[in-house]
Amino acid sequence: MFARLDREPERPAHIDVPRMSRHRVVLFTATLAFYLAIVWAVVITSWLVRLDWQVMFFRPYQQWPQIHAFLDYYVVLGQRGPTAVMVAAWLGWRSWRQHTLRPLLTLATSLLLLNITVGAAKLGMGRLGPHYATVIGSNEMGLGGDIFPSGHTANAVVTWGILAYLASTPRARRWLSALSAVTSLGVGLTTVYLGTHWLSDVLLGWAAGLLILLALPWFEPLIAKAETALFDLRDRWRARRGATVPAPAVPVAPAPVLLKPRPLPAEQGVAPAREPVSPVRGSRAPIHLAPGPHTARSERTPVTPAGSRRPPHADRLPRGTPQPARPLTGN
Repeated sequence: MFARLDREPERPAHIDVPRMSRHRVVLFTATLAFYLAIVWAVVITSWLVRLDWQVMFFRPYQQWPQIHAFLDYYVVLGQRGPTAVMVAAWLGWRSWRQHTLRPLLTLATSLLLLNITVGAAKLGMGRLGPHYATVIGSNEMGLGGDIFPSGHTANAVVTWGILAYLASTPRARRWLSALSAVTSLGVGLTTVYLGTHWLSDVLLGWAAGLLILLALPWFEPLIAKAETALFDLRDRWRARRGATVPAPAVPVAPAPVLLKPRPLPAEQGVAPAREPVSPVRGSRAPIHLAPGPHTARSERTPVTPAGSRRPPHADRLPRGTPQPARPLTGN
């Protein structure tokens, strides 16, 4: 539904950023005056406090018990945790699609302002809720409570109103503004129905949330600087990571292995095994041996001719011929 209401191109050339116009300044001033008026009316225990007690004694949850179960779930739209997760998921997708961090940074800025302003007001005024009221007709201020203004109402105004604030077309902004207003109004009235907040708490919560949305254009320059710093940090991290990664190793072809015959005794009758010999020089070509078994030198055919290599003489006798006895000389 939000995608149909807020259509944007995949890579917008320019994203319109709201500026603090004169009209917005007037609205901010009027809302701030309304905020201070609500606080003053409660502090002096005016007619607004009496109205709070009348609504509390009316006990809406007892008048219409049939919608109690539904409103128990509907009030979750004002809880900070679930709504922040849902809206952050949507704005995160928009940030990825538009290649910008502005939607997420704007949401973070608005939630930070909400926690600071509303939290400080709650702790500073210390008002007790209807279930813990002590004196009928009193404003219950300064007693250590934390319900003034209503956090559920302010959170609903800011969380759902940020979608209208970030819309890029006037039509989408109108539709989302109406949707966020109805949602926040329903959440505030639901807290009154359940008896967890006074009616004045809800009025102040609406004003507190609206003040944050109206003041966001003042923080746009800070959001732009934060986005630039984050992108610069990402680029430096990528550059540092690319510089530290070693270059891929170049595969080297293995050197040729030379084989030489290993002589074995002739009586074994088997071919000798080949053992690898490391090459003496890398540039010398490998020796290729002829296929087949290789014999030892003792098994090879002699190359010398048979018989004696001495020349024949007449006075020499062949081997094996008995020689005649020599005559003895002298006495």
